Amino acid sequence: MFGFGKKKKKSPKEQLAEFQRKRDWAGVSRTYYELGVSAMDAGDLHKAQLWLHRADTIYSADDNIYDKVGEKIIDDCSDRIGRLDEEDGLFYNTVPAEIEARAEELNAPQVRVWGLLSIARLVRLGERLARLPGCEVLGQLEWAVDLMFHSFQTLPSQEACQRLLDMCSMLYMLNGKPVYYSGEIEVPGRPPFQLFDLNGLFGVEQELNGYANSHLRLLDALSQGMEELPQVESSIVGCALLPDYYVRSGVDRLEDVPQIKAELQRIWSDYDFVRGRFTWEETRKRIADYKRLDILA
Repeated sequence: MFGFGKKKKKSPKEQLAEFQRKRDWAGVSRTYYELGVSAMDAGDLHKAQLWLHRADTIYSADDNIYDKVGEKIIDDCSDRIGRLDEEDGLFYNTVPAEIEARAEELNAPQVRVWGLLSIARLVRLGERLARLPGCEVLGQLEWAVDLMFHSFQTLPSQEACQRLLDMCSMLYMLNGKPVYYSGEIEVPGRPPFQLFDLNGLFGVEQELNGYANSHLRLLDALSQGMEELPQVESSIVGCALLPDYYVRSGVDRLEDVPQIKAELQRIWSDYDFVRGRFTWEETRKRIADYKRLDILA
């Protein structure tokens, strides 16, 4: 007669907010997995990609979290991610595949410049994210871009190379910090941008680390006069697309998002630029323009 009944079960997003508030990262990972399973079973493959990769990133970064999440969830999550990797027409697959195919038509220096142009477009976003506690390394992107650009022409000092190496270590350690799973910044007129939105397309912060490490290997080889120089991956080229942000914001078709359309146009424009007889001065001007760009605007 008093209307007592069962306590209403919290939705996955309510559970997620509670786990994040308690800093229960195993609970966060399991909830992301549940969201991913629901999205995948409903045929929403972009959201499945978003949530399952978030779950995987969290439990893969810490052995204690891994053990708490459990083998059953982890095995199923890995299996689902593997199936998503084989999906035709999925933005997360098609764009990297096209970048990789076009990169095969370029030589290694051209691929490096193509990637550096993309990194330059993250400078302003990095400056804003650097205000989050523990994320100061992202505020060094402008310095790193300038150093790597000038080092194509003149070898930098040992001190500069050490600073870039230290930056690589800090980028690597960013994945696994609590702020990576919870930090966010305001975006005028749009939902907040979460630091975890960098997780899409292989993990932007890890791609930055990989590119910078590869560049250091290049500088080391050049300083020793080696003829055979290290190769470079092209995956960094897509680093400014940030698809996780738009999928999380509720976008149905990533290809229709104005910011993504604009970034894809810049990617292919840069490809044509590096294929041509570009000069270092032209590259410097393009980088300078990109460093001022707000890619979320």
